[in-house]
Amino acid sequence: MLLSLALVFLCGMALGKIFEKLRLPSLLGMIMTGIILGPYAFNLLDSTILNISTELRQIALIIILTRAGLNLDVRDLKKVGRPAILMCFVPACFEIAGMLLFAPAFLGITHLEAAIMGTVVAAVSPAVIVPRMLKLIENGYGTEKSIPQIIMAGASVDDVFVIVLFTAFTGLAGGGTISPLSFITIPTSILFGLTGGILMGVLMSVFFTRAHIRDSSKVIFILSVSFLLVTVEHSLKGVIGFSGLLAVMALGATLRQRKYEVSRRLSVKFSKLWVGAEVLLFVLVGATVNISYAIHAGLMAIALIFCVLAFRILGVFVCLVRTPLNKNERIFTAIAYIPKATVQAAIGGLPLSMGLACGNIVLTVAVLSILITAPLGAALVDMTYKKLLSKSS
Repeated sequence: MLLSLALVFLCGMALGKIFEKLRLPSLLGMIMTGIILGPYAFNLLDSTILNISTELRQIALIIILTRAGLNLDVRDLKKVGRPAILMCFVPACFEIAGMLLFAPAFLGITHLEAAIMGTVVAAVSPAVIVPRMLKLIENGYGTEKSIPQIIMAGASVDDVFVIVLFTAFTGLAGGGTISPLSFITIPTSILFGLTGGILMGVLMSVFFTRAHIRDSSKVIFILSVSFLLVTVEHSLKGVIGFSGLLAVMALGATLRQRKYEVSRRLSVKFSKLWVGAEVLLFVLVGATVNISYAIHAGLMAIALIFCVLAFRILGVFVCLVRTPLNKNERIFTAIAYIPKATVQAAIGGLPLSMGLACGNIVLTVAVLSILITAPLGAALVDMTYKKLLSKSS
C-alpha cells in the first residue's frame, strides 16, 4: 500500500504539472495517472487502496467542501436569492430531460434506463468546481454579484438531488415501485443537513471561544466532526434524509459568520491539506475508469453527452432569467456547471453491480462523461474567467 501511495502522489503531481505546462488542467494529468496505474491498465495499485478508494475520495471531498464553507458568505447568497435555489436542481432536471429524449434513440435503451443514466450523469462535480470558485473569490472575480458563491452552493446541493432520484429510479428498475414518500428525502436531506451543519458550527464557535487551542488542532477537530456528519448520512435510511456533505459546508459557513478571523486562518490550513487531497481524489477517480468501455461505446455515446450538456446549459440560463448578471457572466456560470467526476465515479457502476440490464451502458456513459467534461469544464473555467467576469476593485 505504501508503494501505491508513493506512485499516486509522485506520478499524479508530476503528470499534473506536465499538463499544466501544456496549458491544460492539472486534474486531467491526475485522472490520466489513475487510468495508467489503475486495474484496467498497468494494475500497479495495491488492492488495499482500491478497496478503500471510496472512503479516501470522500475524505478529499470533505476537505474541499469545508474549505468552501469557510469562504462562503451567507449574506451573498441571501442577496442573490432565487437563482441560488434554482441552480440546485433546475440544470439537473433539464439534463435528465435531455437524456430521456435522446438516450432511447441514440443507444436503444428504455426510458426508465435513460432516467437512471440521466441521474448518474446529471451531477456536477464539487471537487472540480469548488477549488476554482475559491480561487475566483480570493482574486475578486465575479464576487460583486456573488457568482462563485452561487456556483459553489448549487454544486453541493445538486448532488443530493440527483442521488435521491437515482435511488428511486434504480429501485423501480429492480422491480420495486416509486413511492411519493421517497421524494421527501430530497427536502429532508437538505433541511436536516443544513440544520445539523449550522448547529455544529455554532457549538464549535463557542468551543473555540472558550478553549484556546492551536489552529492545527482546530483543523483536526473540524475534520473529525465532519466525518461524523457524513457517517450520520450513511446510517439514516427511509424518508428522513440527511446530507452530510451539505452539513460540512454549512458548518464551515457558520464558523465564518461567527468567528471570521479564525475561519480565515483555518481556510489557509485547509488549502494546504487540499494540495495532497486533490491528487488522491483525482488519481483514484481515474483508477475507476475502464477505457475499454469508453472505446466500445462509440460516437453515439459521446454525441449523447454533448446533447444533454446543451440541455444542462439551457437549464442554467433559465435559472438566471431576470437576474443582474450580464451575458458574459451567464455564459461563465453555464461553463462552470459542465464538469463531472466524483458522483459519476461513485455511482456509475452501481446499476451494473445491481444486475440491471443497462448496467454496462450506464457505466460507459459515466466514464465518458468524466473523461470529456472534467477536463473540458475545468479548462474552459480557467481560460475564460478573466474575460467573462469583472474583477472587484
